[in-house]
Amino acid sequence: MKKNIAKEVEELIKATVEGAGFVLWNVELVKEPEGLNLLVTIDREEGVSLDDCGVVTKLIDPMLDEADPIEGAYFLEVSSVGLDRVLKRKEHYDYAAEKGLTCKFKLFAAVEGVKELSGVITEAGSESVTVKAEDDSGKVYVLPKKCIAKAYVVYDI
Repeated sequence: MKKNIAKEVEELIKATVEGAGFVLWNVELVKEPEGLNLLVTIDREEGVSLDDCGVVTKLIDPMLDEADPIEGAYFLEVSSVGLDRVLKRKEHYDYAAEKGLTCKFKLFAAVEGVKELSGVITEAGSESVTVKAEDDSGKVYVLPKKCIAKAYVVYDI
């Protein structure tokens, strides 16, 4: 299997997805017991409906068939980024910082004695993320991105 297939797919479909009025949030190729899943996650300001996912699927499916970037069979899944959007790239962290969203971080290695943290991102750099803890301490942590196992937005519903 070729390396960086997800990146190749992202480059292939990005202009089409954005031209249809959506943000291409993420593309992942995941190996499951039943086969390969190509997960395409989209967003837009007013939210994403099931019909929107269908529209994007119809737009990109022929492109993927023609370019054939994935060896063998796979399942294409287009979905909304959802409320608990996972933060993976700098632009994801920038989005959360700009919106002042509370995020939860799980770390591979403790930073200042902490392995889990909830707070608001105050700065998103290329190598680290600065987070103001949501607890009463209001302590500010600088989290090296290489230490972040998972980061996602937390919404109070």
